[in-house]
Amino acid sequence: MSIILITAAFALALAFVLGTALGFFRDFFAVPSDPLADSIRDALPGANCGACGFPGCENYALAIVAGNAGISACTVGGPSVAEKLAAITGKSGESVEQIVAVLACQGSFLHAPRKGIYTGIETCRGAKLAGGIKLCSFSCFGYGDCVNVCMFGALEMDNEKGLPIINYAKCTGCRLCMTECPQGIIKGVKTGQKGAITLCSNLNPNRQLVAKSCKIACIKCSLCVKNCPKQCIDLGGNIPVVDYSKCDSCGTCAEKCPRKAFKIIEKDILSA
Repeated sequence: MSIILITAAFALALAFVLGTALGFFRDFFAVPSDPLADSIRDALPGANCGACGFPGCENYALAIVAGNAGISACTVGGPSVAEKLAAITGKSGESVEQIVAVLACQGSFLHAPRKGIYTGIETCRGAKLAGGIKLCSFSCFGYGDCVNVCMFGALEMDNEKGLPIINYAKCTGCRLCMTECPQGIIKGVKTGQKGAITLCSNLNPNRQLVAKSCKIACIKCSLCVKNCPKQCIDLGGNIPVVDYSKCDSCGTCAEKCPRKAFKIIEKDILSA
């Protein structure tokens, strides 16, 4: 019994000595914080999402103090945070480009058939490494990697369709889902953007193969290009790209598209 008591007493004494030593060295080697950086960090939303281009709010604050970053890079905080940073730093910046995430794919399990039975790791990245699970190799795999990284509850999976649903009232445009998606089919769209957008990412130029792989994928028929009254659609990259400086949301492309791949951003997406 005495051995147990001696051992316990020794352990407590050692813990006390080590704790005291750690506290001393922490204070002795502590790097004084910058009051300006602290104020900037406290004004940031604390999401640590990296949308600003820096690994976390702390590093973004330090970059502002060092003159290596502007005050308008926080898309999560938006204009209100930029105004706070302007008041703290005395700097002026460009307007914050508020964006939201848009899934450039409509290839649900109903429209984009599976290639077979997939038995690998049930993540989109796992499916990508295995060569994909659908006939359309450009489509959403439906395992919700994007949902899992969203810190704002703006994404949820529609398991029946196999596609994520985006809640635009909650989306902050942090870009985490865009970075996480191995297919690269989640795009950033400005919240004030108007015009048409193609909700398809199939770059295969072979119309027959595209039609077979997905019932609503863009088949490169060029009807959108030929019928656009503003001549603002380019199909050079095998996916229609809209010149928003010319597009007036007339909806002709959406009307003429036989696959219904076109949507009007302000009408069919952001207001949905």
